[in-house]
Amino acid sequence: MNPIQEYLFRIDEPARSVLLFLRKKILESDELITETLSFGLPFLKYKKKMLCYFYYSKQHHKHYLSFYHGDRLHHPELLSEGRKKFKILLLDMDEDLPMELIFDILKEVKTHIK
Repeated sequence: MNPIQEYLFRIDEPARSVLLFLRKKILESDELITETLSFGLPFLKYKKKMLCYFYYSKQHHKHYLSFYHGDRLHHPELLSEGRKKFKILLLDMDEDLPMELIFDILKEVKTHIK
């Protein structure tokens, strides 16, 4: 098991399955998206540049997807909470993932990556 899988497999169900599904769908969506473990967190990169990462908010008690270039993103569902370059999308594990929104945001982030 690689370090990213180890990170995700430490997460309790049902969140683990949801995050593994989301990770798989994002990786399959574009051959230029790769993954790495940075700062102890699973990061997804596009053309070897930061795209997004997975983490857990102790404040909100929810997992989230954090998007790079958040300062350029204008989606009301995204929270900055004082972050300068990232905005987060809280993920509710009891509801269907907003896949269309996630892929719309990823598409927009990619436009800011040179």
